[in-house]
Amino acid sequence: MVEALDIQVKGIVQGVGFRPFVYRLAKKYLLNGWVLNATEGVFIHAEGEANLLDKFVTELHMNPPSAAKVKEIDLNEVPLQGFTTFEIRFSDEHAAQQTTLVSPDLATCDDCLSELFNPNDRRFRYPFINCTNCGPRFTIIDSLPYDRPATSMKDFPMCPRCAAEYADPLDRRFHAQPDACWECGPHISWSVTGETNQEIIWGNTREASDAIFAAAVRMLLDGGIVAVKGLGGFHLVCDATNPEALAKLRQRKRRWGKAFAVMVASADEARRVCHVDQVEQGVLESTKRPIVLLRKRQEAHFAAGLADKLPELGVMLPCTPVQHLLLHDFTQALQAQRGADTLAMLVMTSGNLHNEPIVTDDAQARQKLAGIADAVLGNNRAILSRYDDSVVRVIQAGGEQAIQFVRRARGYAPLPLPLECPEAQPKQETLLAVGPEQKATFALVRAAAADDQQPDAFVSQHIGDVENAETYDAWLEAKSRYESLFQERPARLACDKHPEYLTSKWAREQAQRNKLPLVEVQHHHAHVASVLGENNLFGPVCGIAFDGTGYGADGNIWGGEVLLANQQTYERFANFAYVPMPGGAAAVRNPLRMAYGVLHEFDLLEHAGAADVLEALGEQADVCAQMIERGLNTPYTSSVGRLFDAASAILGICPQPTYEGQPAIELEAAMGFAPAELPITDAYHIDVVKNTATETSTALDTSVLLFDAAPAFAALLDDKAAGVPVPVMARRFHDAFVRAAVMAAQLVESLYGITTVALSGGVFLNRYLIEHAAEALQNAGFTVALNRDLPPSDGCISYGQAVVAWAANKTSEPAGE
Repeated sequence: MVEALDIQVKGIVQGVGFRPFVYRLAKKYLLNGWVLNATEGVFIHAEGEANLLDKFVTELHMNPPSAAKVKEIDLNEVPLQGFTTFEIRFSDEHAAQQTTLVSPDLATCDDCLSELFNPNDRRFRYPFINCTNCGPRFTIIDSLPYDRPATSMKDFPMCPRCAAEYADPLDRRFHAQPDACWECGPHISWSVTGETNQEIIWGNTREASDAIFAAAVRMLLDGGIVAVKGLGGFHLVCDATNPEALAKLRQRKRRWGKAFAVMVASADEARRVCHVDQVEQGVLESTKRPIVLLRKRQEAHFAAGLADKLPELGVMLPCTPVQHLLLHDFTQALQAQRGADTLAMLVMTSGNLHNEPIVTDDAQARQKLAGIADAVLGNNRAILSRYDDSVVRVIQAGGEQAIQFVRRARGYAPLPLPLECPEAQPKQETLLAVGPEQKATFALVRAAAADDQQPDAFVSQHIGDVENAETYDAWLEAKSRYESLFQERPARLACDKHPEYLTSKWAREQAQRNKLPLVEVQHHHAHVASVLGENNLFGPVCGIAFDGTGYGADGNIWGGEVLLANQQTYERFANFAYVPMPGGAAAVRNPLRMAYGVLHEFDLLEHAGAADVLEALGEQADVCAQMIERGLNTPYTSSVGRLFDAASAILGICPQPTYEGQPAIELEAAMGFAPAELPITDAYHIDVVKNTATETSTALDTSVLLFDAAPAFAALLDDKAAGVPVPVMARRFHDAFVRAAVMAAQLVESLYGITTVALSGGVFLNRYLIEHAAEALQNAGFTVALNRDLPPSDGCISYGQAVVAWAANKTSEPAGE
């Protein structure tokens, strides 16, 4: 029996080859009708035999293009219209301009990879090969609709052969906007930075292009550094097995201590030096191609300076044709030199100066990176949006494996996140949540087009620390691009309560100048709210937010918080007892100062285990004492991150950090070097005491209970004085905070009956802590919610601000008051 269906497919279904996929599928099942891109997804009218229509719909759902993400398929039986063919219809320009679910950039697909290395293919070794299933997307878009004239490919008119592919619905390059070949597309370039007059050599032919790759390989084999243009910016590349090259890169980039990520050819190659399970392999090989933090094999050898002292190595597979060609040629040359079994690894680190955003422009790369790179391998296709590589790891959370984001950027942003409210809300206008100052992102929220749909929350890519002027400019540039692309002008703003965050200052100025409603959201409420939003929870929950720094409602620095929270508001239930930070930010840069503040507060300075801390501080110890006693430049903090810094310094693990988070990172790493036979016994103890401040204050910023870490530090010093191995002490210290999280949840449950726990904050980037806390909480009967699509660090703050502002639907009053 012949029937007709109107089908609406929602999700990431535009710019990913979905229409030609539907066309081919309709031909396969002998259906007639049409397919159309529209504002709310892809619309299909299909007529045919009922059983064939069923198979067609099933395959739409089960086997979409690899880059597509089908969220929902709506079916509606309609009268037959008597179509005799199936065709691709083109949406009107207005509808296309409203389309916002544009795919992020996609890694080179297997079909293009096969052609890339096929001597008989016309695109053999063409560095910009792509098709509908792969290649650049968001980084080349200038405006919507996503058509070639609105991208950086507009400068490359297609040759007749490419144009024919582009127009053929049965070709996999049908409407592939970056489609190109040797004849009509972009080309790579090469310049040596040390030359007085930098000559730019162009790879306009295959022979010229191959010569450029050969020059790059020779430079890498000789220990040189090459700046290589990627999809979202430049990478700095060197031989990851050459310690001299690594030392040179660190010296020139001023990147001391922090691990480098590497690129290898395949998951099997990664397994030679790291543990890679099936989930991790899937993430490595996905179209997103993030850097995946993998656990090192104990027997593997790594060059000094690559990822010293750390149990994990950041690994990525090639994402672009340029990367495939470079690694392929480098591998061949390296193995010819050192043996066929030699593992080829290339460092792939962001191409930027210290603390500045990644470089995207070729001329800028030749100028700014000249002091770091020996040569620049660029190209003449412009990057219109700056994107770093995404960084993820796979963790065990509550008995299941889950992806944890460390940095969300290329391959993932700007895919929208869900944003629902617990009850019907009035029609809301576009909201911009400006985010934090460190690890900055922003969130642009557009109201749903219909009452039965969710609003779209577009969280930007990782931008960086905006106290740096260049990064702040990059933040402004990215914000303007999102507003332009999505054609949304914010009518409301949300920001952090911190009085000095540049993003918050910008929001307050804009709100005052343009008379826009502004919601100020407390930092740790935003952390917890981000988990609620991502998991479609409305609360109340027991929100545990452990991080390094966040402006507290009482004017102190928070960071060890237990909040009773929903999407709209919060109450501070418990926190870690305040400890002084002599010198403020100086105590972050010098953890020995933080250790002094902790030991002073806990009356442990006279302990035998504290002697070497005082000795290492020298005259600074007296300075710290005077600052604390006189209250000079000594803020107080409840931060768990600062307690981890202090413990790391006390144990001599990292008393002098060279990058943010190093003391805590290496404290965690110290556990991984414990021999298997070492006994890991009871954790240190953290006390829970009544907060006496509640007797004189009823403010929401005054907690009911305090977590007192003094017993844990006393036990740490006892063990240290007794000669207990550092790995054992590090493990006991970590386990104390796992137990504290469980204790907090149990206290909340006993008083309020709340059994859902939300964990967020940068401290939960600690693999041991997040895995063991989630497991212990689940074993104690709690439902555990984590950040799913955003990092638990400050990369989630803008989204959390958006959740609070959207749910509260307030116009002027700060959330949480």
